[in-house]
Formats: sequence, structure tokens, C-alpha cells
Amino acid sequence: MKNVDVAIIMGSDSDLPIMKDAAKFLEEMGISYEMTILSVHRCPDAAFEYAKSLKERKVKVIIAGAGGAAHLPGVFAAQVPCPVIGVPIMSKTLNGVDSLYSIVQMPSGIPVATVAINGAKNAGILAATIISTANDEVYKKICDYKASMNEAVLKKNDKLQTLGYEEYIKQM
Repeated sequence: MKNVDVAIIMGSDSDLPIMKDAAKFLEEMGISYEMTILSVHRCPDAAFEYAKSLKERKVKVIIAGAGGAAHLPGVFAAQVPCPVIGVPIMSKTLNGVDSLYSIVQMPSGIPVATVAINGAKNAGILAATIISTANDEVYKKICDYKASMNEAVLKKNDKLQTLGYEEYIKQM
């Protein structure tokens, strides 16, 4: 396996439509990553071996998406000494609240940063921000990204002030 900055892991291929958003953002930032489907419940030996490889390759950040019991982020946080960002995946049973609680309620000593339910893009942004602390090129890209968001909101406000809310809504 090649060395990458970020490992994106998901427990099932059904998570891929959500987790792709993290990959897309990392691509925009020029950050290397790999994506893997592993279940700590259904293929624990493969998951533990993969965790060992991440540690040996000194992966900088892990983004782990999981639904339901959502043990995946915590299991990797327990084994690999890098930041882990958990993405709770919306479930049919409890709308992702079960996933959110499972990821956010980690025991002391095993922290997992947690984003919103289905918030894979924010996980990508957080991973890029972590990497930017030691990478000036990524730092500049994050600054530019935030400046573009600022500019977009200010343009919308200018439009609202010019048109008024009724006309603005008609143009939405």
C-alpha cells in the first residue's frame, strides 16, 4: 500500500454516497487519500490488519463513517495514533441519532472528533485543516476556501438588501 495523508474508511458500501463528499473535498485541496470498506464486526481481522498498516504508514488523519452501532471510528482511534474524525451515517431506524451517540460518546483516552450526521464534507474540511497545520500549501487553500465562503455570503446579503426579501425569494 502507498503512503497517503488521509484514510477514509466506511463500514459498508451503502455509506459511499455520503463518504464521497470527504474525498471530493480532499481532491480539491490536493490531499492524498485512500478509501476502504471494512467492518469491525463482519471482518474484524482485516480491519485490525488495516489499522496496523495505517499506523506503520503514519497516516495523518482517519475519516471513519459508520451507521447504527457505529463502532468503526472508535476501534480505529484505539489503535492508530492520529486524529480520527467520525461521520455518523443516517440510519433507517433512528435517523442517525444512534450513530451520532455511538461516535460522540467515546471513553476517556479514545477521542473521536465527530461531525454532523452525514457530514462527510465537513470531515474532509476538518481533515484538511488538521493537515494544514504542517503544510503551508494546504493552509493557503483552506484560507482561500474560507474567503470564498465569506464572499458568497456577502454577495447574497447585498442581493437581499437590493431586492428585498420577497423578490429575493422569487429568484431563488
